[in-house]
Amino acid sequence: MDVEQPASSEPRAPRSGLDRDALLHPDFLAAAGISQLKIVETTGSTNADLLRAVTTEPKEWSDLAVLTAEHQTAGRGRLDRHWESPARSAISVSIVLRPVNTQGLPVPTQSYSWLSLLGALALRETLLETAGLPAEIKWPNDVLVRGRKIAGILAQMGQLGQVSDGSVPAVILGTGLNVTLAEDELPVPTATSLLLEGATTTDRTLLLQNYLSRFAALYRSFCNADGDPAAGLAGGSSLHKRVEAAMVTLGREVKAHLPGDHELVGHASRLDEYGSLLVVDHGGREHVVTAGDVVHLRTTESGYA
Repeated sequence: MDVEQPASSEPRAPRSGLDRDALLHPDFLAAAGISQLKIVETTGSTNADLLRAVTTEPKEWSDLAVLTAEHQTAGRGRLDRHWESPARSAISVSIVLRPVNTQGLPVPTQSYSWLSLLGALALRETLLETAGLPAEIKWPNDVLVRGRKIAGILAQMGQLGQVSDGSVPAVILGTGLNVTLAEDELPVPTATSLLLEGATTTDRTLLLQNYLSRFAALYRSFCNADGDPAAGLAGGSSLHKRVEAAMVTLGREVKAHLPGDHELVGHASRLDEYGSLLVVDHGGREHVVTAGDVVHLRTTESGYA
């Protein structure tokens, strides 16, 4: 979303760049299981760049290859929304995923719907344990802090028709995290940043390293379980249970904006085996919401607002 930002009355302090030596250090890449990591100063969209790259150079971009940008000028969110953050104020990162199990067999494609939720879970844990923030997941792929959006995650499928060498088709998982944005730099009034929320750190390098490490560990465990969201994950409970426990949407009255300009109001009860949201309308009928925007409603004396 493009929003004209008001001029600040005070000059901005210079923002530090990512620590390239730390991010590209072989020990970090090996420990995290990252196949390669590329850092660019500026680009339109890291997701768009990787979608092109896995089509034109599929062998150069293997599973868990990473692209991150200091400045993303045309970030894409759900429903083709676009936004731009000031340079070095956010984490803009995309990851190539080619999900296979320990035997090298492809994970069932019906499990791919969990990948953005897996990313949201990894980012939530990073914010909790690295930045000290009470992060929660909003269905389908946002991360909130105290009810305000601090990050968004978008998974996009590569072109199936372009895969002719027997390799697993790629999914590109993009993550945008607001780190040092000031109030007047936020894309929308309902957004926030680590700086505004009083995080214990706004070190983008540290945050990115922790996120990538956590995501890779959860992702490998998920793939090794053949993409089964009900299987135990990385030494703990299942992905399904972890996401439901962290999801602030569940148990709430919600309005779902569905494809085709339809709306559904009801109680968000649970996630199904595909990560879809189950909403019970006021007539008691359960609906499966697989796509669309969801708004959390608050109770008022006159109904919902």
